[in-house]
Parts: sequence; structure tokens; C-alpha cells
Amino acid sequence: MDKVFGFLSGILFGLGLALAGMTDPQKVKGFLDLAGAWDPSLALVMGGAIALGVWVFARAARRQRCWTGALMELPSPRGIDRRLIGGGVLFGVGWGIAGFCPGPAIVALGSGMAEAAVFVAAMVAGMVLHDRVLS
Repeated sequence: MDKVFGFLSGILFGLGLALAGMTDPQKVKGFLDLAGAWDPSLALVMGGAIALGVWVFARAARRQRCWTGALMELPSPRGIDRRLIGGGVLFGVGWGIAGFCPGPAIVALGSGMAEAAVFVAAMVAGMVLHDRVLS
């Protein structure tokens, strides 16, 4: 049953990303272009996602088990350190250059977008490198 919920959640998430325009690198770059033709529509998407996330995590923190009956496992809060800041900077730079972040890139790859294939290949290479060098 966990796999069914995971699959359905992934489909819903992917549809949401596609409908919000997050799979279009030009829309993302337009959002990040504060000095030019700024497109604020992504701010509404992000604001909605943050508001929903705050509500969902607050509810989840009060539960012992998730919908599937499995134990609820939420991450424990940790402090801000050098690795978190470095990772955030690296993520932001990559997002600004490519116009993709991981979720939308995978959705765009599924639709056959060639630039997404390059991004996903680089992302996987970075994950492998991280696991081999830093972990």
C-alpha cells in the first residue's frame, strides 16, 4: 500500500509542477530576473507550497502513524551549518543557470525535454560524487 500512496503522491506532485509552470526553465529564469522582465507568478506557487507545507507538517507532528499505518518519521531539526549554506548556494546557482530544480527536471525529462536530460544527468553525477567523496 505504501508504494501505491507513493506513486499517487508522485503523480499529483508532477501534475502540480507541470500546471504551475515549474517545468519551463524560461518561466523560472523570468522569476529570478529581478532586474529585467520579472515574472512574479512563481512567487504565488512558492507561497502556496510553503503555506500548505507548514499546515501539513504541523498536523503530521501530532500523529504517531501516517495514512498507510506506518510509523510517522519526521526529520529532527538541526542547526544551520557550513554544508547547509554551501548546498543552498550551489542549489540556487544551479537553479538560476539551468532553470530547473530536481523535481521539475524529472517531470520535464518524462515529457522528453532534452535540456532536462542534461540537467538530470548532471544531477545524478553530482549525487554519485557526493556519496563517493563526502559521505
